[in-house]
Amino acid sequence: MNQDQKKAAAAQAAIELISDGVIGVGTGSTVNHFIDALSSIRGRIDGAVSSSTASTERLQKIGIPVMDLNEVGPLDVYVDGADEADKQLRLIKGGGGALTREKIIAGASQRFICILDDSKLVNVLGQFPLPVEVIPMARSHVARSLVKLGGRPVWRSGFVTDNGNYILDVSGLKIVEPLAMESAINDIAGVVTVGIFAHRPADVLLVASDNGVEQLTA
Repeated sequence: MNQDQKKAAAAQAAIELISDGVIGVGTGSTVNHFIDALSSIRGRIDGAVSSSTASTERLQKIGIPVMDLNEVGPLDVYVDGADEADKQLRLIKGGGGALTREKIIAGASQRFICILDDSKLVNVLGQFPLPVEVIPMARSHVARSLVKLGGRPVWRSGFVTDNGNYILDVSGLKIVEPLAMESAINDIAGVVTVGIFAHRPADVLLVASDNGVEQLTA
């Protein structure tokens, strides 16, 4: 299978784990396959909480109502992709720039299903540049602080999140202690959130390869 076929296979495997009600839906190319596959069970989905404008538009096109998290309360399940994942189900997310809303929805969900192809599964997080969402006025201050942590931050110029903030993409980090690194970066004044999902990791990883889809759990 090519990479796109693997993404579609992981997305389809997630459909089989979805029950009735309102679901959380993430953002990205793999999630786009999941949203398209949702059309096959649209009749039993009451609605979705979306992490981005792009996903909202895609959901609405197939007739699934998009709801406000404040109105629906805790969610049973959230489905999203990742830029990297380790076998402890800790993730790097935010390549699409929706990391803050993704982290909120993940935190509000009983079960977080992460769908990805096998190229995203790594032994140590950090090969993918780590996204950090920052308040615009704090961009330079946060960048200097990230350098002190050993990173090489680059401003994602020309990009603004759905929250009106900036993204710094940080290379050069070998994240051997994801919990500690997540806390350290979140503690920098001006950081909205960091794309390490270690305090709230996935509950299920669906990893697609040439051999099919493997389900990993904690």
